[in-house]
This record gives sequence, C-alpha cells and structure tokens, in this order.
Amino acid sequence: MKLKKMHWFGIVAAVVITALSVVFFRSNGQMLLFLVGIGVGVGVLPFIIGLAIESGRSEKINETFLEFTRNLAEAVSTGTPISKGIVNMRKKDFGVLNPHVEKLSNQIGLGIPVGEALHTFAREVDSAVVKRAIALIREAEKAGGDIDYILDSTAKSIAEVEKLKKERNSAIYGLVVQGYIIFFIFIGIILVMEFKIIPLTAGVGGMGFGEAAQDLGGFGLFGGGGGGQEIDPEAFSRPFLYLLLTQGFFIGLVIGKLTEGRVKSGLKHSFIMVITAFLISTGSKLFLG
Repeated sequence: MKLKKMHWFGIVAAVVITALSVVFFRSNGQMLLFLVGIGVGVGVLPFIIGLAIESGRSEKINETFLEFTRNLAEAVSTGTPISKGIVNMRKKDFGVLNPHVEKLSNQIGLGIPVGEALHTFAREVDSAVVKRAIALIREAEKAGGDIDYILDSTAKSIAEVEKLKKERNSAIYGLVVQGYIIFFIFIGIILVMEFKIIPLTAGVGGMGFGEAAQDLGGFGLFGGGGGGQEIDPEAFSRPFLYLLLTQGFFIGLVIGKLTEGRVKSGLKHSFIMVITAFLISTGSKLFLG
C-alpha cells in the first residue's frame, strides 16, 4: 500500500513539474528540456525504489525461509508430524514470512491438506527458491518417505545457494563499480567532444576545400574553392545524447543480469545511468553552452 502511494506521488509530482515547466519556460527550449528530465526522473524514481525494495525483500525471504526449514526439520526429526510441526511454529518470529507462516498454520489447523497449504504458501511468497524447496517437500510428504532427511537436505541446499549468491555478488561488485566509472568517463569524453572539438569544426564546412587546406597548412596545394555549407555544432552533437541514453540503458541491464541474475533487476541501474546522462547532457548545454 505504501509503495502504491509512493508511485502515485511520483506520477503526480512528475505531471506538476512538467506542467509548470511548460507554462514558465516554453520559450526556453534548453531549460524546458532540463526540467522535463527532472520531472521524468521524479516520476520514475518511486518505481525504481520499489524494484530495489522488492529485490531486498526477496533476499530476506530466502534467508528467513532457510531458518523456517531448519526449524521444521528439527521438529520433524523428533517424531513430530510435519503438519503439527508447522502449527507449532506459528508463534515463532520469521520476520517477513510471519503473515505467510501464520496463514499456513491456520490452513492446516482447519484441515486443509499439507500439500495444498504448502502450495498456497509458495505461490503467495512468490520466490523461486521457496517454490523449488516447497515442491521437494510436497513430493516427499506425498511419498511418505524420510521427510526429516528431505527437509534437512532442502535447508542445506538453500544455504548453499545463498552462500554462492553472496560470493558472486562480492566478486562482481568490482565489475559494477568499474561499469559506472567507465560510463561516467564516457560521458566526460562526449562532453569534451561536444563543447571543445565540434565547435572547432563549425567554420570548416563554409570554406572551400582549398581554403581549408590553406588555413591548415598555408600551401594551397589543392587550389580552387568550393562553397560547402557550414556545420551546425548543435545538430551535429545531438546524436551524442541518444548515444549516451542507449549506452546507459543497456549497461544497466547488463549490471542487473550479472549481479542478480535477472535483467529486470538492472532497470534500477539503467534508470540511474539514463537520467544522469540526460541531466548532465542537457544541464551542460544550459549552463555551459
């Protein structure tokens, strides 16, 4: 509910900023573009925060479910039926899983089969790790095998997966930092080209080829003149903005895939890079151009 309110607040703020920008800075194209970029950033920011919260929640769920599975394995190993073990854990603190564990125990207490209750639990928690573990537990419960061994193996498997994730994130952290550094260096190079190099070529297109050669070398080796059109630095540098936005978007997706294994997780990195590139590019034209 809080996330929905935050999303609506971001949308309303974006609309207000954009509307005010159009009203007060309609005649100033650069300022209007810069403020619209800020408005878009404010509007999208709550959704990116939501993605980050969802990602953190997923990690927390996996860690908490590991504790839940260990407790259940200990209870079953003492001879307690799995259904009774789940009901007995209702009062234990499992953090973000508390509402789901309570509902699971209530369903079992009402006589709903353990397999169906666990299936509902996995569907509502909506975690790939939890779904795989619950599938194993349900199959073991149906087969009537050594359920405590299955639970213990599941807990060890989850622990190993989480350990590998942390090791991967630690190893890839340096690559993420390098990705951001390279991207900001790339922005710097584009700005130098846009404000230092391209303006030097503005008058070259207006002279003849021979005149340009005389200007550069003073020898007039190529003779005669032509009447080329002058280069417009602004039009010539406009594609650089599209290049920055495209670069930032795809680098962000790659970072998300490397760090969390999902392209969707890279959207927050893409947003940071795209909006930063847009504001730096339009802001530099506004204040330095």
